[in-house]
Amino acid sequence: MSDEKPAREPIHEDARIDALEARLKAAREREEQRNRPQVQGVDANYRSGNRALASLLGGIVGGLVIGFAIDALANSAPWGLLGGLFLGTASAFRSIILSANTRPEDEAEGGTREG
Repeated sequence: MSDEKPAREPIHEDARIDALEARLKAAREREEQRNRPQVQGVDANYRSGNRALASLLGGIVGGLVIGFAIDALANSAPWGLLGGLFLGTASAFRSIILSANTRPEDEAEGGTREG
């Protein structure tokens, strides 16, 4: 081994490099926050759409089942089925219209309340 000093001195960190690294870190954090999804979970519009779909499907299927049962008991061929389908559809649309006229729960609770 030799006792000679190396030809070059090791380069020490410069304050400018530290500042650059800090700015890069801050920029990365801002970019990650900006790219993060804004909606956490399900919003009120999605829930009301699912409720309308469930109401429509439930009304139609329920009307068909009840109409089929009436047809089987009264032996009235397609009229009970058609009547049940009509009443189930009308009931589903009534339910959808009533729910469309009410405010979503999130907006009602999140708004400013006067006390």
